[in-house]
Amino acid sequence: MPTHSTDPVNLQASDAPPGNWVDNYAPAFAQPYLRLMRADRPIGTWLLLWPCWWSLALAWGKASARPDLSALWTLLLFGVGAMVMRGAGCVYNDIADRNFDAKVERTRTRPIPSGQVSVKGAIIFMVALCLVGLAVLLQFNAFAIVLGISSLLVVSFYPFMKRITYWPQSVLGLAFSWGALMGWAVVFGRLEAPAFLLYAAAVTWTIGYDTIYAHQDKDDDAILGLKSTALKFGERTKPWLVLFFGATLTFLVGAGWTADAGWPFFAGLVLSAAHLSWQVITLDIDNGANCLKRFRANRDFGALVFIALLANMFF
Repeated sequence: MPTHSTDPVNLQASDAPPGNWVDNYAPAFAQPYLRLMRADRPIGTWLLLWPCWWSLALAWGKASARPDLSALWTLLLFGVGAMVMRGAGCVYNDIADRNFDAKVERTRTRPIPSGQVSVKGAIIFMVALCLVGLAVLLQFNAFAIVLGISSLLVVSFYPFMKRITYWPQSVLGLAFSWGALMGWAVVFGRLEAPAFLLYAAAVTWTIGYDTIYAHQDKDDDAILGLKSTALKFGERTKPWLVLFFGATLTFLVGAGWTADAGWPFFAGLVLSAAHLSWQVITLDIDNGANCLKRFRANRDFGALVFIALLANMFF
């Protein structure tokens, strides 16, 4: 059953970074909704945003373009879109999972199971976030608009996959990586091989990092009858991560090659590969804090790839 504690300390998300701005500075009336959209945990926004920015930078490099004010505006639009649509996705996920979340130690303080936000209030908030996302999407060309709307079909299935398959992370990858297609579509008004290869890289990357994340909940998931790649892989998680992260790097090389990227991009991928190797080597699947730190470190991997793409554009 949902708890209805009014103690703000008890209602803080267990996996939110300490000292985050929502818990310390946001008005009390707004905190439950900001937590509902995970504004206290921006890592998800970064993980959704990086494939978008990768795709833009890859396309600009292919077009021999240089960033100007319009390019910066496009980056900003994608940033806003990633923030609100990630938030809307989290609200949708929490509505679908509210009964399970109430039984899991890490998630029972979330706004819906803890009674801070009603289901009706969550739905209204989700619609408002989607409208902001639609306003962003309408700034792009017709092809990109249709492509962006089509992603909702994949997104709608994700929260229910953990009930029926050990591979919900693959569905998350298909949804969370859509930006790898969007950036190319915004620049060229079509999709080509580099965009599809970049999308594949983002999908396999997502499966890898979300497997690490899922190890935090594997005991509770097993009790509740929920499924994940963390439970599927078990003690073989590291070899599987080598497979998925290796595929990520291979697809990134393919995306760069087909987009005529130069040596700075491939040199940058060496650093990116080293970072993924560090994650796998130092991962302790039985230590929740260790898993959370490695999961969050994927923000840095995304930044390394983006820097490599920027280097390709300038040098």
